[in-house]
Amino acid sequence: MDLDKQNKIKEIQKKIAEKLKTPEYEAIEEKLKKIRSNLPESPGVYRFYDHQKNLLYVGKSINLKHRVNSYFQNSTNHSRRILEMVNKIRDIEYTVVNSDIEALMLECNLIKEYQPKYNILMRDGKSYPYICIKNESYPRVFTTRNKIADGSEYYGPFAISGTMNFFMNFIQKNFKLRNCNYALTKENIQKHKFKPCLEFQIGNCLAPCIGYQEEDDYNEQIQQIRHLLKGNFEPLLDYWNHVLQKYVTGLDFEKAHLVKQKIEKIKAFQQKNTIVTSSTANLEVIAIQTFEDIAVIVHFKVTNGSIVSTRVFDTKIHEESYEDLLYASIEKLIHDEGFIYNEIVTNVAVEIKADFFDNYKFTTPKQGDKAKVLNLALKNAETLLNEKILLYKEKKKNPQEDVLKQLQKDLNLEKLPVHIECFDNSNIQGYAPVSSVVVFKNGRPSKKDYRCFHVKTVEGPDDFATMYEAVYRRYKRLLEEEKDLPQLIIIDGGKGQLSKAVEALAALNLDKKIPIISIAKRLEEIYFPYDSAPLHIDKKSPSLKLIQQLRNEAHDNGVKFHRKTRNKKTIHTELTQIQGIGENTALKLLQSFKSIKNIKNASMEQLSDVIGKSKAALLYEYFHGIQDKS
Repeated sequence: MDLDKQNKIKEIQKKIAEKLKTPEYEAIEEKLKKIRSNLPESPGVYRFYDHQKNLLYVGKSINLKHRVNSYFQNSTNHSRRILEMVNKIRDIEYTVVNSDIEALMLECNLIKEYQPKYNILMRDGKSYPYICIKNESYPRVFTTRNKIADGSEYYGPFAISGTMNFFMNFIQKNFKLRNCNYALTKENIQKHKFKPCLEFQIGNCLAPCIGYQEEDDYNEQIQQIRHLLKGNFEPLLDYWNHVLQKYVTGLDFEKAHLVKQKIEKIKAFQQKNTIVTSSTANLEVIAIQTFEDIAVIVHFKVTNGSIVSTRVFDTKIHEESYEDLLYASIEKLIHDEGFIYNEIVTNVAVEIKADFFDNYKFTTPKQGDKAKVLNLALKNAETLLNEKILLYKEKKKNPQEDVLKQLQKDLNLEKLPVHIECFDNSNIQGYAPVSSVVVFKNGRPSKKDYRCFHVKTVEGPDDFATMYEAVYRRYKRLLEEEKDLPQLIIIDGGKGQLSKAVEALAALNLDKKIPIISIAKRLEEIYFPYDSAPLHIDKKSPSLKLIQQLRNEAHDNGVKFHRKTRNKKTIHTELTQIQGIGENTALKLLQSFKSIKNIKNASMEQLSDVIGKSKAALLYEYFHGIQDKS
């Protein structure tokens, strides 16, 4: 364990020790001790909850009492994650079951439904296909990604499409099955409701829809397909050898030749699809690969030496070991498939958990056929993990980077405009003029960097001079504080505002260092310094949309600041000029009544409730010309 983890564990242990001294935690500890002392020594599932009754963790054990109590003992042996969880436990619930398998099933169902924070959450990488034998008369055989609980049989899933394609190609070429969706009941066939289709004409179907093929004969084909999908090649070969002998005995050599070809295809298929040479090789192959907090698990089910299904899981990991991931994978497989073979071939060295996994034989072969199939699983896991890593890096990548690159291209900028600032002015006929600057970093608003300015050097409605002051003050301060300068400045306005902004930059020797443009509202024209011809960016371009977003954000920020400034001036000019009414009292009034109009319309009683009777009398007399004597 590295030093950083050790320090974190010590911090958590210290916090737990401090909590143990508080009366509140002593009461919780007493409650949990009582629950733990009453736990049965039976198989079951336990659940840990926090103070808000959120499910923290679901576990199983063949001995509930021993397992639950182990969390509250020997804390030095626990990982940081388990220590954090135990520190949050405020309640424990449990369910007694009859066996360890029942415990596993219940545990998996609860984890799937509630997804507790501290459990390993195994997710299927995607919706992988199955081969379905439909529950119907004259069953169809087809691939699907949706399992429906209608009695149909599903084989798979197949995370590796090649295995599934082997099966489907063989079935389609060697069995005469229907692919229509007619309801082939005896009544419908006897009433001649259907007509044979093109599949019958080209020899792919024996037309059971018009009674040309008996249901028993059709179902015999389905039984052979079941053997094939289960990897049971011997019964399949026995069946076709029996048919071969029947044709030979009857001197029907043409049909015998066709059956012999079929037998050869089955043998070739078996040889091609068999990876473990022993005909009795029934095993589970589980390969695990990880990168940072990502884990990918590939599972092969090998029956009679052949891979009959493949699955892929992925999960986020924290401090879980490869062994923890292996056990979680096995539990999910048992839950989903009902059973797994006792031999598990894996790349993980394991110490058997005596309470649940002692019935399984774990092997990590270094050579031979089992090593080959394990290496195949590892290769698949590595490939899928690399795909996950690329997606992970893509998500970490700034989603606006492509927009910024397009903006850089459209404006012909030397550097990617990661840091952009936009200016706007706001006033009403020169009253309370203010300026606003908003900051975008990596294409997104950085609101903590927004700034607003009270205009100090300009009198009257002079938008050009106001822009000069705002730009000058902004970058003079950034230079003094030695803060980062933007890679692009945007001015909300036309050529006049842009010209003044450039003058301000020149006064600071920045006019050659920071690219600057302006956007004129009417036609969304982009102007550059010293260039009278505007640039027109495509209205649908993401780079123009980003410029518009900056402009709109600067405008909204300026309007809000201007409104706030106006309100303060209103307080000063209309309320604070009343003798006896100060700024704090004026603020109280505006917070309660929201506007001067509402203050004027308020009764003496309403005013008194806010500022007291004496000040209310002064205010009421000022607005109404008489003093309320009541």
